[in-house]
Amino acid sequence: MELNKYLDLSPEVAQALAAGKPVVALESTIISHGMPYPQNVETALQVEEIIRENGAVPATICIIGGRLKAGCTREEIEYLGKAGPKVTKASRRDLAMLVSRKMDGATTVTTTMIIAHMAGIKVFATGGIGGVHRGAETTMDISADLEELAHTPVMVVCAGAKSILDLGLTLEYLETHGVPVIGYGTEELPAFYTRKSGFGVDYRVDSPEELARFFNTSLELGMGAGILVTNPIPEEYSMDPNIINKAIDEALAQAKAQGIHGKETTPFLLAKVKDLTGGDSLDSNIQLVFNNARLAARTAAAMVG
Repeated sequence: MELNKYLDLSPEVAQALAAGKPVVALESTIISHGMPYPQNVETALQVEEIIRENGAVPATICIIGGRLKAGCTREEIEYLGKAGPKVTKASRRDLAMLVSRKMDGATTVTTTMIIAHMAGIKVFATGGIGGVHRGAETTMDISADLEELAHTPVMVVCAGAKSILDLGLTLEYLETHGVPVIGYGTEELPAFYTRKSGFGVDYRVDSPEELARFFNTSLELGMGAGILVTNPIPEEYSMDPNIINKAIDEALAQAKAQGIHGKETTPFLLAKVKDLTGGDSLDSNIQLVFNNARLAARTAAAMVG
C-alpha cells in the first residue's frame, strides 16, 4: 500500500515491515498523560524492550510537529515524557487539525489504531481501552475507542476495559458493532486492575498461535472490524476488587462534584484512584502493560511465523 504522505516510519519499523517481520504498535498517551516523569519514560522504554525480547519490533506511535510517527526514537519518547499533559491528547477528531497546524499529539487507543493500520501494523498493545462511561444513558459519554474497534482491523491487546467504566454497556456496544471480545486464558472479562468483572467474553483463546489464526481469518473474510483481546493482569499484581471499587466510587463522586466531563474524565478518575489506593494502582497499571506487551509480541510473531 502507498504510505500516507503525513506518515513517518522509523528505519527499524520500516525495515521490519518490508521484511515481513512482526511489529507491535504502542500508544503514547500512556507516556504523556498516564504517569509522571521519569517513570513514564522508563516504563515506555521497558515495554519496547519486552516486545523485542518476545520476538517483535516495537513501534511507539505519536504525532510530532504534525508528522504521524510509527516508531519513536529514545529522544522522542523522552520529549513526550517531559512535556507530559502539555502534549495534546489526540483522538480521531484531533488528527487533521494537529497535522495541519504542525502540532504534537499523544495518541489514544483510537489514533494509535488509525496510524498503525495506515502503516500496516496489525497488533497493538495497550493498558486498557476506553468504553461506555457510567451514566452514559444521560451523558452520552462513550469513548471513541469503541467506534474505532468497529471500523479499523487492528488487534488490540489490553487488560480489559478500565474498571471506572460501565463494563456491561461497553460489552453491549461492542457486540452491536460486531467486535469480537476474546478472553486470553479466561471466559470472564478482566477489569483492568482486577482479573474478574462478573461479565463474560465472546470466546476464550489459550495461545498466541490461535489468536494469530483468528485474526488472520478475520482479515481474509474481510470483516473490517478490529479484535479486542482481553488479557488478565497477572495474579500477583491484581488488586482487591473491594478496595478498587470503593476508590472508583469516591473518584466518580468527586468528578461529578467538580464538573469533570469529556476527555478529561478518564485521566481525572485514574489519578484519583491512584491517590486513593496509595499508588498501588499505578504499580498494577505498569505490570499489566508489560503483560500485554509480551502477549502482543508473541501473537504478532505467530502471525508471520
